[in-house]
Amino acid sequence: MTVRTDRAIVSFMHPFNLKQLEGVQPPGDYLVETDHEVIESASRLVHRRVATLFTIPSISAPQGLTQRVPVDQTELDAVLMKDREQTMRSAIGNVTR
Repeated sequence: MTVRTDRAIVSFMHPFNLKQLEGVQPPGDYLVETDHEVIESASRLVHRRVATLFTIPSISAPQGLTQRVPVDQTELDAVLMKDREQTMRSAIGNVTR
């Protein structure tokens, strides 16, 4: 089995919480690593997500001990969407004042 790991930085403008993390996390930039299993078939390659790891604390915080925690990709996507919506509402509120 071949595994491919994608790395991305996600940014939060507001405090957030994920079920797999203890407590509320501060705003900042966080490293997310996603492992995909590469499945070869006769006609094409298929990538199946097998793990999403979230690194805490944020990369914008002073670095000491870091921890990689497995998280649910669907929940992470929903929390990121909620953060972006909060940011947009704040920006619109500031423009209309």
